[in-house]
Amino acid sequence: MFVPMYMVLKLKKQLMSHQICVLIRDSKEYSSAQGSAEATEHLKQHCLKHVCPHVYGPKVEETIDVTSDLCAYKPVFTAILSGLLEDNEDSKAAIDEVKSSLPPITKLKRWQWWFLVFLNIGFILIGQVVALLLLRFFYDKGGHSKWAATLAQNAGFPILFIPFILFPSIKEPSTKCPKIIVALVYVGLGALIACDNLLFSVGLVYLSASTYTLICATQLVFSAVFSFFINSHKCKILILNSIIVLTLSASLVGVSGPSANKIVSRAKYTLGVAATLGATALYALLLSLTQLSFQKIIKKETFAVVLELQIYTSVVASCVSLGGLFASGEWRLLSSEVMTFDEGSLSYAMTLIWTAVAWQICSVGAVGLIFVVSSLFSNVICTLALCLSPLLAATAFHYTPNGANIVAVLMAIWGLSTYVYQNCLDDREAKNKQADDNRTEYSC
Repeated sequence: MFVPMYMVLKLKKQLMSHQICVLIRDSKEYSSAQGSAEATEHLKQHCLKHVCPHVYGPKVEETIDVTSDLCAYKPVFTAILSGLLEDNEDSKAAIDEVKSSLPPITKLKRWQWWFLVFLNIGFILIGQVVALLLLRFFYDKGGHSKWAATLAQNAGFPILFIPFILFPSIKEPSTKCPKIIVALVYVGLGALIACDNLLFSVGLVYLSASTYTLICATQLVFSAVFSFFINSHKCKILILNSIIVLTLSASLVGVSGPSANKIVSRAKYTLGVAATLGATALYALLLSLTQLSFQKIIKKETFAVVLELQIYTSVVASCVSLGGLFASGEWRLLSSEVMTFDEGSLSYAMTLIWTAVAWQICSVGAVGLIFVVSSLFSNVICTLALCLSPLLAATAFHYTPNGANIVAVLMAIWGLSTYVYQNCLDDREAKNKQADDNRTEYSC
């Protein structure tokens, strides 16, 4: 519908394919709709009664010469064509690219979203527990190279190409952000990951399992602080309860573990404590920075971006680790280390290979939870994996866990349950708010 041409039009919506209805409220605003002839007539009568007395409704299949200066439609179609040209310039690149076959994360059904959440939880629990057990086995059986262990934590990224090879259509078009900015993000995150893995390796070398676990229990505190300041994550009462319970649970695992310390000098013990504490804080910071990168820079919508980020950052981290291996001179000692490994050279190689695979599975789960939920929830699951490690270690090495370990696991499950329950409450609140907004819009 159109009013006389003396009113200035400002087009904001796209051209409809078979019918255009435009309602002029004043000289600056308008609304447009598309529908049948009956709907158009109904809208026209409503506008005549409630908006303004000067409304003209075109009939279906009416022929109009829009090139004439006397035609009331000319300014409308001029504005439409101008808007279309601008839209075409902005979306030209997007049209040329093939879209991903994966649905955007915002379009997933609720059961699909929860399935993706629990799938990533499984990746973290399996990957982290297996990787920590293998690394502990590596150092207990005669492994010494910190840079080799660091490289093993990053070098498993080739397995992440398998989904892209089997399903090429899942690859998502490139982001609108300049490629140099995205590349800098990948390089920065990759370098931080390499440093974080090195610090964790130092802690594993110089500290006992109980001391190491006790220090790692503080990572949720760091994560809560970074999530609040970097990601503006509100810490509600149930989430705060989850953080406290999981921290206490992980601390209980550390206290109830074997008390025998490794025979190291005081300087190396202090270095191990400082390195593990630094690694814990840096890991929490990494999770928050990754979430910030998803939200502000990368801005992709399908889960394929998780695999892409993990591949690129692992490549950078592997290069840094490889450089550190040669710069430190540890590569000269690898041959003797392999030969003196308690379980043999084959076991040495297989331990590092499966450590690399396990860490990649864990990392995909951690980054996936950041993408789907938040960095804080990702760290909650990592802490849960830390609490489950003693039970799985008892299963793997055939010994009976003590009562404190079982209590710690029960506390961890309770802490996770309160966090998930808070997510359900937030989800229900969002649905109710959306329903209220829809009812309000419909009534208007």
